Amino acid sequence: MNEGKVSENPESRFSAVLVGSARLPGVRIHREAYLRKALARYCSEDEIRVAIEETPAAAGISLDVLDKAANDSIRYETTKVSALSAAAGLPGFFALPATVPADMAQYFGHMLRIAQKLAYLYSWPDLFDGDGDDVDDATMGVLTLFFGVMFGAQSANAAVGKVAEMMARQVAKKLPQKALTKGVIYPIVKKVAAYIGVQMTKQTFAKSVSKAIPVIGAAVSGGLTFATYRPMAKRLKKHLSESELAKPTHRVVVVEAEEVHEPFATEHVEQQHDVDETAV
Repeated sequence: MNEGKVSENPESRFSAVLVGSARLPGVRIHREAYLRKALARYCSEDEIRVAIEETPAAAGISLDVLDKAANDSIRYETTKVSALSAAAGLPGFFALPATVPADMAQYFGHMLRIAQKLAYLYSWPDLFDGDGDDVDDATMGVLTLFFGVMFGAQSANAAVGKVAEMMARQVAKKLPQKALTKGVIYPIVKKVAAYIGVQMTKQTFAKSVSKAIPVIGAAVSGGLTFATYRPMAKRLKKHLSESELAKPTHRVVVVEAEEVHEPFATEHVEQQHDVDETAV
């Protein structure tokens, strides 16, 4: 009885699909290899090196260049996921029980791929830094918010912006674990997961209808995937490009602040030394 309730819970359903999709072969993007390939057409070797060691923002790469690289990735992933969706629509009605879940899994897998690529271009840290199949809670949280942005959840937009501000302010290289798993962001993550779970049900029904007729179903299914995936990826791109993390100067400001304070500290010590001598 309890298992039935869990399976009907939209939040739990989405979380299960997200974890399952993250374990599919080829879904996880290697940050260093991707940045090197994506920026090779637009940046110098020194800029790419700093972008990998730090972030594209720290390398001073302009948003125009990052937008071009992002558009290249969106174009590639959209073409790939649409072709796979069309192929899944070829068998027709009798293959629906097998093709619809598989199509949904690969669809979410490609959403994960583009979410990682856009995150790395716009200076988010490595989301899958471990070699195992497990996904830690903070990564689950931020990916849920990314998906929420893609699905048009306004609360996800605000939460992603807040997380970006936290990381930019602290010059952090890792996700804020506490905020995403226990703090103020966590309730929003749960709310967004439930919202996406409901949207998943609607998409599953639409894909089932589109695949009912062989051959024709392939064209409809591929077209439906293209019509939904690309705008969702564009929505996430726009939001991440406007966040604090993406600004090319936010790390430079911290360095300058340290340099400005060093002479002040030295001068203060010298003045204190003069005072001590006078007192003696």
